[in-house]
Parts: sequence; structure tokens; C-alpha cells
Amino acid sequence: MSDALAGIDDIDWAELKHAYGTAEDVPGMLRDLYRSEKAADAAEDLLVHVYHQGGAVCSAAPVALPYVLGAAADPAIDPAVRRELLELVGSLAYTANTADPRFVTDAWPAAWDLAVSDLLPLLHDPAPTSRIAAADALAEARHRADEVIAALRARWVVEPDQEARAQLIDGVGWLVPHADPQCEDSLDWLRQLMQGAEPAARLVAVRALRRALPGQDDSAYARTVSEVLFGSEPATWEPGGGVSKSTVVWAIGLLGGDRVIRADAIRRLLTHAHPFVRGGALQAAADMLGRRRSAVTELLPAVARLLSDADPDNRLFAARVLGMCGHAARPWADALAAMATDEAEPYLAAQSHAIWALSRLGDARCVPPLVRRLSGERLGFSYHSVHAEGWGTYELSLTEVGAGLGAHADVLLPPLRARLTAARTLDARRALCQLLESWGAAAALAIPDLIDLLDTDAAVWALDALAAIGPAAAEAVPQERLRGLLDAPPEGQPFAPRCLALAYGRLTGDRQPALELQLPQLGEPYGQGNTATLLGELGPAGAPYVARLRELLPVHEEGWLPLRAAEALWKITGRADEIVPVLVRAIAPFAERGGAYRAITETVKLLAEIGAPAAPAEPVLRAFLEADERPVPHGTWRSVPEDDELCDAARAALLAISGDGPALPCGCDGEGAPTG
Repeated sequence: MSDALAGIDDIDWAELKHAYGTAEDVPGMLRDLYRSEKAADAAEDLLVHVYHQGGAVCSAAPVALPYVLGAAADPAIDPAVRRELLELVGSLAYTANTADPRFVTDAWPAAWDLAVSDLLPLLHDPAPTSRIAAADALAEARHRADEVIAALRARWVVEPDQEARAQLIDGVGWLVPHADPQCEDSLDWLRQLMQGAEPAARLVAVRALRRALPGQDDSAYARTVSEVLFGSEPATWEPGGGVSKSTVVWAIGLLGGDRVIRADAIRRLLTHAHPFVRGGALQAAADMLGRRRSAVTELLPAVARLLSDADPDNRLFAARVLGMCGHAARPWADALAAMATDEAEPYLAAQSHAIWALSRLGDARCVPPLVRRLSGERLGFSYHSVHAEGWGTYELSLTEVGAGLGAHADVLLPPLRARLTAARTLDARRALCQLLESWGAAAALAIPDLIDLLDTDAAVWALDALAAIGPAAAEAVPQERLRGLLDAPPEGQPFAPRCLALAYGRLTGDRQPALELQLPQLGEPYGQGNTATLLGELGPAGAPYVARLRELLPVHEEGWLPLRAAEALWKITGRADEIVPVLVRAIAPFAERGGAYRAITETVKLLAEIGAPAAPAEPVLRAFLEADERPVPHGTWRSVPEDDELCDAARAALLAISGDGPALPCGCDGEGAPTG
């Protein structure tokens, strides 16, 4: 160990920096790598401090690099620790290649060049995990691409481990664009591998070629992938053997951008004998449906057939995809209704998704099973909404399932009120209040239960629900009780005073408490949007704040602030001429690049409210509707519901624009003066 750490005390670590400040603690971490009981924690600490989350290579990194590599090459250190150290090296090298150069220390290139020489021998390390991680790190050695490619290919000839063989192929693919004499020969080598007999290597070679030649599609790629997927056993597709859903999704992605070829492959794989392959095809179908509107007719019938799959997780996922697609799933409503019963579907999670899918369709057959769930011990729905990317089959939230069922409140309220009374956690009370809030006036029978919650930690959400119910709730709640709540909000909830004051104003019409809390935020960097919303709710009475709202209008070109400021000005003044150009500028980029988030949809809804004066938005609105690629974020089941909502809003706006005149806010004459 002494040789490995030679010179470590001669370095002025205090002058070096890592993500958390001075690097004085790095020598201790490096020493701990040689203490078996501390090595794993030390490797983790180095990753967190020296690499952190990427985006920069700090001054401590090049100085620590040779010591990290020394430990990574030491066979006496646990293989898992050695792999983590090599992954740290690869992460730093990747960051140096991709980050803004001003965030990469000047000392890195020289240190990295020396590190490459130390990494090359590790391609022959006895531990496969070290060979894999070394090959991965070497893929970042762009300045020595030809030398490293030669080393990777030489190792491939003798490499026995399939995962390592795949990493060697990948490394060549990453480096080919930076090579010179090795470039053409290596491309030919990858093409030969693509035509070889080993299915996993063929797929990895396609991936490597796509990386080496970005934007240069070749029909041989899709042909190779199809031959592997439909001409070999699934256990041979993944390096190292086995089969997983993620492997299927990855392989389908290698088919390229041809929509017809990809859809055809997915349909065929949805009938595969192996349940994991069908499951992977379901995920690929969901991703394609979430990206392209045309995929609904191409894939949804094939997905629907898996509602009766032998594998329960596949039945669940098929129901999830149909629920995601909303009204497009109406032809399979009867199958979903049967699936929502114990007799037809013993798997509770699959039942839950069928209930959700029916609720998305507006099909009343979701109500009886939801009543049973609300009345029973096992709800089967979460009290939290999950917004994670990907296709995980986590529980859907109660609000997501029930928010659109206000028309059935008379049936749903008795068990819901009983569950609210019995709720023992804030999560449960909050979720049930939010569901009642979504029903508005239809939830009036729950007013006594909500009043009881005003003395609890759920007061914020109870008052929101009461405000949504409206006049009936305002008559039922004593004013002095509400004022007492404003004076003594729940402890431990710093957001409570503002939220309570806002809901109090909506319920009673007395906006003064909210104004006192919110107006100071107009001068703060954040929070102006909330204040603008409040000022808009004042209507014409908000006229004294028009000048300040106009100052906020140009602060950001897109997002929530221009929307909230414009909406407030519209409600106060009734003038469209000053806000429509701002709103059009805010939404126009998303018609071209996609990624329209919630604020964009809400902006389109405001344009519908404005009506004929919003005519300049017409080309953008039509672009939203005419696109095949959904102009919303992709990659989750929310993509289709969000796209549906955007389209509904765009259609409503176009209809309003084609009307006879502007849709003036109630109580305005177009100049901001009250009428009547």
C-alpha cells in the first residue's frame, strides 16, 4: 500500500477542490480503499465528492486519478470496489468530453492521457468486471482512438466473457468517429460481426454501427435485428444469456426510425411464446403509442389481445396501455369491465388498472368496483401520484382514477366519507380531500367531514375542497372559524398560511388576507406567478395592480409566469391585444420541438377563453392538432392523456376563435371597467 500511495502527503490537497469544497478529505478516502472494512464506503465517497453528478471536472480529479487507478488495478482489493473505481474514472472522462470546457480543469487532459496507458493493461485483468469497466472507460479516450480500438479488437479475439465482449464492441463503436487509420477497417469489422452467428454480438454490433455512423441508416441494421428477434431463442439476445423485458425494448429500438418496420416487429413480438418477450413488446408498444398518434391504429388492437394473456403482469400492462390511450380504447370497454371483477381477474393490480382504464373512458362500469375498493381494507390505489419516467407499473393514485367521476358522487361519497373519517395518516386525508376538491359542488354532502378536518394537519386540503364546493360550503362554515384558522395555521407546514389565505378568499370573497401575504412576492425572484393568479381572481377590482402585472409579462418568454400574468391582465382588463402576442410566442416553439408541458396546455385554454381576438394563435393551434408525433413530453403513460388534453384545448380555442366576437371575462367591458 505504501508504494501505491507514494507522494500523497506531498500534495497540497487544501488548494484543490471537489464538489463539496476543499479536497483535504480525499487522501483519507484514498487510504481507506486499502482497508477492507472501509473500501466500499471510500469508493462511494470518492464518486460523490470527486465526480458528484457530473457536469464538471474539478481540480482534485486529475490529482486523485493515478491513486484511484492504482487501487483499481490492485487484485487484493474487492472486485466490486475495483469496478466502482473504474466506473468513476469512466464517468470523469465522459464528463470531460461532454461538459462545457470552462468547467473542466486544465490539468485533466494530461492526467487522462497517462490514465489511458494505465487502463489498457486492465483489459486483460483476471476479473471480468474490471475488464468490462476498463473497456467502458477507454471508450472515452478519443485522442488515442486508433490505439485503443486496436487494443479493444485484440482483446475481443480472446475474451471469453459475453458481457465483456459486448463492451469491447461498444467501445469500438464510440471511438470510430475519432479514428483515422482504424476507421474504415473497424467499420468493416463491425459489419462482419453484425452478420455473424452469435445473436447478442450481432445486436451489439448494430448498436455500435449506429453510434459510429449517426444519421446514416442502413437496411442491413433492421434486417439483422429482425433475423435475431425472429430467428433465435430469446436467451441468446442478451450478452451473458437470459432474457429480460428491457432487452426486448432495446432490441426493438435498434430497428431504427422506420415506423412501419418497428410497428410490425412489435405486433409480431406481442404474440411470442415467451412471456418476457411479450412484456417487452408491450413496453415498446407503450413507448410508440406515447410518441405517435398514428400508432394507435397500428398497435392498440394487438395490445388489447393481451388483456387475456396467461401472464398476470402482461394483463396488467395491457390494461395500463389501454387506459393510457383513453377513448381510443372504447372498442375493448367490455373486456375491461369484465377484468374489473374478481371472477374474471384474480390479480388485484390488473383489476385496478382496468378500473382506471374504464374511468378514462367515462364508463360507469368502473363505479361499482371502485365503491367496493373504497369500502374495503385494500384500496389498491396509492394516495400519491407518481411522475417517474419509464413504464413501471406502480400503483395509480386514487385521484387519477376518481377525479373524473364527479357525476357519480352520490354513489361514491358514502364509502369515501367513511374512509375519510377512518383515515389515520395525513397522506390519506390529503388524497381524499383532493378527490373531493376535483368534484367541486358534487361533493357537497362531504362538507361536515371537511369542516371536521379544519382542526387537523389536513386543514389546507380540506379548505381547498370546501372552496371548490362553493356557496354551499361558504354558508356552512362559520366565518370566525375560518379566521381562527388563518391566525393559527397547522404547525410544520410553511406553505399553509398562503394556501389557506388563498382558499379562504375563494370561499368567502375576502381576498385581503391572501393579498397581504402574496403581494410582497411580486418583488421576489420566485412566486410571482402565484401572486398573479390571485390578482386575476380579483377581476376588475385588480386594476390598481395592472402596471405591475405588465412589468411581469416580458420577464420570461415561456412557462408559468407569462401565462399567469397574461391571464390576470385578461381577467382584470378584458384586453386581448397586449397579451395574445405574448401567449402565442410562449406556445409556438413547442409546436415545432415538442415537449409541451402543463403551462402550454393551460395557455391554450386561456386562448380559448379569449376567443376571436386570439386569431394570431390559429396556425400554432392547427400545428398541434396536425402533428403525428405528440408535441408533449414522451416516455411515460401520461404522454397520451396530456396530448389528449392539449388537443381538446386546441380544438376549443379554434372553435372560440371562429366565433362572433371576443369572450369577455365576466364583468368587463373590454377596457377594464366593470359593467352593470
